[in-house]
Amino acid sequence: MSHTTTRREFLKTSAVVGTTLGVPTFVPGRALGADGTAPSERIVMGCIGVGSMGSGHLRGFLAQEDVQLTAACDLRAAFRRKAKRLADEHYGNQDCTTYHDFRELLARPDIDAVCIATPDHWHALIGIEAARNGKDMYLEKPADVHVAAGQALRKAVNDYGVVFQFGTQQRSSRDFRFACELVRNKRIGVLHTIVVGSVPGATLVNQATQPAPDPREFDYDMWLGPAPWAPYTFERAASRAEGSPGYWMHIHDYGLGCLSGAWGIHHIDIAQWGNGTDDTGPIEIEGTGVIPADGLCDTPVTWRVEHMYANTVKMIHMDSKHTASEFPQFAKASKILQYQNCGVLFIGTDGWVVVSRGGIAAEPDWLLKETLDADEIHLPVSNHHKRNFLDCVRSRRETICPIETAVRSDTICHLDDIAIRLGRKLRWDPEKEQFIKDKQANRLLKRPLRSPWTL
Repeated sequence: MSHTTTRREFLKTSAVVGTTLGVPTFVPGRALGADGTAPSERIVMGCIGVGSMGSGHLRGFLAQEDVQLTAACDLRAAFRRKAKRLADEHYGNQDCTTYHDFRELLARPDIDAVCIATPDHWHALIGIEAARNGKDMYLEKPADVHVAAGQALRKAVNDYGVVFQFGTQQRSSRDFRFACELVRNKRIGVLHTIVVGSVPGATLVNQATQPAPDPREFDYDMWLGPAPWAPYTFERAASRAEGSPGYWMHIHDYGLGCLSGAWGIHHIDIAQWGNGTDDTGPIEIEGTGVIPADGLCDTPVTWRVEHMYANTVKMIHMDSKHTASEFPQFAKASKILQYQNCGVLFIGTDGWVVVSRGGIAAEPDWLLKETLDADEIHLPVSNHHKRNFLDCVRSRRETICPIETAVRSDTICHLDDIAIRLGRKLRWDPEKEQFIKDKQANRLLKRPLRSPWTL
């Protein structure tokens, strides 16, 4: 790469060359130094969305010695100021620039990669714009609030050859990887059932339903973005767009609640990994759920959805309030489970394994002492999700959770939501990624976007 060739110009060239070589050939101009090298040799990053989750990511990337974080974007002035203070104090300078509009940050040619941690309904639009500008991206889950947006994001990532890491960090955990390796290598016999226990939807009190003036230093109209217009509301320190826990993620216009982005996508992703179905999905979906009938929040609070795969494996996605009562394996593994029996259970003909963020349990228990032979299935190893992303920015290799994997897992959460709302069995074609002979269900795969936003 010539020093006189800009990053954007090289991307245009490499998009053509990459189709011949079979792999992306782009190497960021600032990603060639070793850890601890001069700022000019570091991966230059920006963070888009630096609120509660985003500020944690900002701190995480600041801790990486080969990162130079030079930009932060948020619609709240207070969050922008805090992000700048954290970055400037870390580097001992005043170089972090803040932005209100993500497009201005993404247009900077010196930025190699971005972390996107905005509300869910913005994920795909910002990710697509990042890809168009040649930025590698670490995208917080989910991919978006409808299937079509995730598919559009996948196309952009592939078309522009950027590195993509999904924020499903459990793939960078030894316990989750080992559980999936035990399953994939048939240590529990033939897999026939997977049970995904996700944190149930939040019971939110003091829902802000009264219209109120937009708060100072917050661009609420931009926050709504592609979502339908709705009045700003405020009541007792909570609003449509903020509050603890975040109200917005439990409002269907902006998220799917705990069914997806708030939790479900994490364990669905591991179920896919253990089932060996990262590049496909179920063929039938049927289930029920309880959706609040009043208030702002209208995403499922409790649910039970069954999926059938072409390999005859059944996956049951349910809120974790009821996992132990239906599946005694959860009760036996209670010491390692967190968040009301939340975890992933794989059941085979010769045993079972349960894994959660609290650990791993199995029956027979000697399975946990197993070692894999050289000729068995060994899944990719990542011990640090952000580090894996940064290493792939340098090497141009695929991350532990690349775009195809992300969209496939994300889609299942949307299928669950649609099945609950329609209240009937649905047949899914994982190759065409659409429902079979079901116009009503297929219409729900895409949501209209408020002007002027388009995919």
